[in-house]
Amino acid sequence: MTAEVLVEVERVSRSFGHRQVLRDVSFSVIKGEVLGFLGPNGAGKTTTMRILTGTLAPSAGRVRVGGIDMLEHPTRAKAQLGYLPETPPLNRDLTVDEYLDFCARLRRLPGRQVRQARERAKARCGLEDVGRRLIGNVSKGYQQRVGIAQAIIHNPPVVILDEPTVGLDPIQIQEIRALIRDLGQAHSVILSTHILSEVQAICSHVQIIRQGELVLKASIDELATHLTGAHLEVALRRPPDDAQLAAIPGVAAAHAQGEGRWLISFEAGADPTDALVRAAVAGDWGLYELTRPRLSLEEVFLELAGDAPADTVAQAA
Repeated sequence: MTAEVLVEVERVSRSFGHRQVLRDVSFSVIKGEVLGFLGPNGAGKTTTMRILTGTLAPSAGRVRVGGIDMLEHPTRAKAQLGYLPETPPLNRDLTVDEYLDFCARLRRLPGRQVRQARERAKARCGLEDVGRRLIGNVSKGYQQRVGIAQAIIHNPPVVILDEPTVGLDPIQIQEIRALIRDLGQAHSVILSTHILSEVQAICSHVQIIRQGELVLKASIDELATHLTGAHLEVALRRPPDDAQLAAIPGVAAAHAQGEGRWLISFEAGADPTDALVRAAVAGDWGLYELTRPRLSLEEVFLELAGDAPADTVAQAA
């Protein structure tokens, strides 16, 4: 069965004057996918989010949401979306119930469906006990839940969340992450974040943008190929000297780690694993361990995103 594509971005570019901030960006999001959208400051991530939500028109290309063209039918396309900006659009002087009823009406839900939609969104976001409280009097974590509730009040197929855990304490972060994982069961979710551990904890796919161009789009499982560097870790009971290891075809460098362990570097496409095993057997080196170390997602991000500012590679929360 072919997966249902809910978001299609085709060759989208965007310029501001003579400065081009997006160049030929294309990607799609299928039903049930949670896409982590990463990029350093100034990479074009916010511009892409604005184009996806219909608040900014592309200079070239097109966006379809639920099969509806955003430029040709903006009202219908936006009805397929729920959006939580980095600063939730909350009215602190309304109760949670009053605010969600207001949002339901903005989404043009029939009057008889407003209460049902509000209670459904509250239940999904864990807001059942705060419906009559003023938004200004609930915690930051609950305010973020209210922001997510307004994004799903009309049960859209696509939900876009921009930095949904910024400013939350560790317990609140875990609760919001669990909520986002739950949303991924019924919606397609695009999650814009600087927190790389968040992508690994929540997302099924990851996408990295650099200088206005996509440099990676992969599933978390496929990411394993990007997380594997051009290195081998070798443990030998009777290790040879440096020159013998360095002479093996494909080996660029051999770095002794102590206690018979070596870090072997090689160039892409020149994997020396087979030659190393043959040499170890022929030389009776006592090979007992051969592994390929994995890079962290942070290291992959820095490699693909280039010289990202330090604050864009966020620590694990």
